[in-house]
Amino acid sequence: MSLIDTTIAFVKQQLKNAEGGHDWFHIERVYKNSLLIAKEEDCDLTVVQLGALLHDIADSKFHDGDETVGPRTARAFLESQNVDEATIQHVINIIENISFKGGNFEKKFNSKELDIVQDADRLDAIGAIGIARCFNYGGFKNRTLYDPEIPPKLNMSKEEYKNSESPTLNHFYEKLLLLSDKMNTPTGKRIAEARHQYMEEFLSQFMGEWEGRK
Repeated sequence: MSLIDTTIAFVKQQLKNAEGGHDWFHIERVYKNSLLIAKEEDCDLTVVQLGALLHDIADSKFHDGDETVGPRTARAFLESQNVDEATIQHVINIIENISFKGGNFEKKFNSKELDIVQDADRLDAIGAIGIARCFNYGGFKNRTLYDPEIPPKLNMSKEEYKNSESPTLNHFYEKLLLLSDKMNTPTGKRIAEARHQYMEEFLSQFMGEWEGRK
């Protein structure tokens, strides 16, 4: 079995009971998006593949906000596969720097491989699947669909973003609609443009129905 095949089997096992928006199928979509983007970029494909497969191996949202679980889990697995230290550290850097975190988080690491995996992850947060994932997580957290009395809160700190319990629809304005402008690669930007437009149309339809205009 190749390293990538072994990693896929490991991730499937680890996430077999995960919330629907952060399960194996999310990882698989990010993996496929990463391969698509990587075709147009000069990069270390192994690092891209491992970064995509392990980027959400233990999302802090499901571990009481502990951001160390994911990197530790990934490192233990990669060391068990005798992966070289430089590759392990690169993958850990991707895991630690990929998240949105309120949009004000300054990356402490930069690489073409991180750019690719980050774009791939962000693409899965927008468009039709992004909408589905957003409401799935809102339901998982038992959040209100929408409340006109609670406006979106922009420019949140990392801690405010992590602890936010605002209505699900607010998440579009607080994160999802901001992602297309934050893409790193030409391929990511191109795909994001169409998905962003789809979300704008959804929100227009949603508000029309909410207000009894459609």
